[in-house]
Amino acid sequence: MNKNKVLDYIKTNNLIGIKAGSERPDFLEIWMVVVQNRIFARSWGLAERSWYNTFLKSSVGQIKCDDEIYTIKAIVSEDIEQLTDKINQAYLTKYNFGRNRKYAMGIIEEKHIERTMEFIIDDVK
Repeated sequence: MNKNKVLDYIKTNNLIGIKAGSERPDFLEIWMVVVQNRIFARSWGLAERSWYNTFLKSSVGQIKCDDEIYTIKAIVSEDIEQLTDKINQAYLTKYNFGRNRKYAMGIIEEKHIERTMEFIIDDVK
């Protein structure tokens, strides 16, 4: 799977598997969006043991796209403030329907915006 296929998978699937760090045995399914051909996610949970806080301690992890698993590096992007409006819009476009509406509106609140992370795929061919 090349990078464009990974991006297409994320664009067309609501839940993407993620593993933060190297200690977790299972994938957690979270919302991800693509903005300017970059992958972003926001933490919904604010717990100390969240995937977001785990990535702050160690930037290595994995994402799962269908049956394919990719090693990723998680970063807090230097240009995140300039991209916030576009990321907000990407969340609202992708998730603002049905039962997700409440959470789509919530994920663009400041407390979640502050927990935005970018994922860089390390092993795409």
